[in-house]
Amino acid sequence: MNSLRVLLVDDEALARSRLRTLLGDCTAPRAQVGGEAANAEQALALLSSQTFDLLLLDIHMPGIDGLQLAQRLQALGQPPAVVFVTAHAGHALQAFEVAAVDYLTKPVRLERLQQALQKVERIAQVNKAPEPDLTEDVLVIHDRGRTERVPMASVLYLKAELKYITVRTASKNYILDGSLSELEARHASVFIRIHRNALVSKRALRALEKHFDPEEGEGWAVRLQGLAEPLMVSRRQLAAVREAMAG
Repeated sequence: MNSLRVLLVDDEALARSRLRTLLGDCTAPRAQVGGEAANAEQALALLSSQTFDLLLLDIHMPGIDGLQLAQRLQALGQPPAVVFVTAHAGHALQAFEVAAVDYLTKPVRLERLQQALQKVERIAQVNKAPEPDLTEDVLVIHDRGRTERVPMASVLYLKAELKYITVRTASKNYILDGSLSELEARHASVFIRIHRNALVSKRALRALEKHFDPEEGEGWAVRLQGLAEPLMVSRRQLAAVREAMAG
């Protein structure tokens, strides 16, 4: 990708001007401001007629706020990436729940903005990579008298629960009778183990963040593209997950 096309959404003209200046100094990747909006309504109007790679989005705005706008974007077929730019540091968890790529606090430093652009670029490259041949790469699931072939590329995670495995896609849960270890061995190029009972799709990894679990206490969790809830990462698997995120 030669340059990211960016839509600036902030009700303060001065904030948009500063971001425009900072983006002009970004070089790896480069970024081009393709439009500006002072509120969510203006942003939606631009998005209906133009294509953007990225929204640099404020949270506190009159009317529809940035979090609500980001939620609406998820209904688009190919939504642009979202990086929140806000003066308030307390909305990070909500931001990642609407699949934000990054969360920057004002005043934004050039180095942090460049890092966020690099994350967006990496995700865009993964999404544009050619899909593998899925002719045989499917799970055959038998459920209540119905047999269904579920492409592995649509699976977000596999989680062992009692003697069954939950197979989760963006739209549905399936129950599979099988071994998590066998699936890990057969599909090591597609999935990474994050816990003794869970494998997640490498392609779906979006964020690694600190998280509190009522059963396991303070720790780390991953966010997956197309999934609202976080999944806990065990201490043993944390280094491998970090390496996968960096790649």
